[in-house]
Amino acid sequence: MMTTKPLVVKKNGKRRRGKGFSREELKKAEINLKKALKLGIPVDLRRKTVHEANINAVKEFLGSQKTAAREPRKRRKSKS
Repeated sequence: MMTTKPLVVKKNGKRRRGKGFSREELKKAEINLKKALKLGIPVDLRRKTVHEANINAVKEFLGSQKTAAREPRKRRKSKS
């Protein structure tokens, strides 16, 4: 299972990996909180900032999940 982490801007302007995406970022990526948690997307309820790079990361993650879901599964051979 693939996961993604958001970028967070520190007070000195440097960027680092965050603990989770903000609610507003999820909303702009058109996914609700419950579905994000079900898919394994980390959510940080304390964050209020919105970064365009994080929105794009969530959309890219959702796109990769959809393509993975469309791939046909291998069928088992019957034992008869």
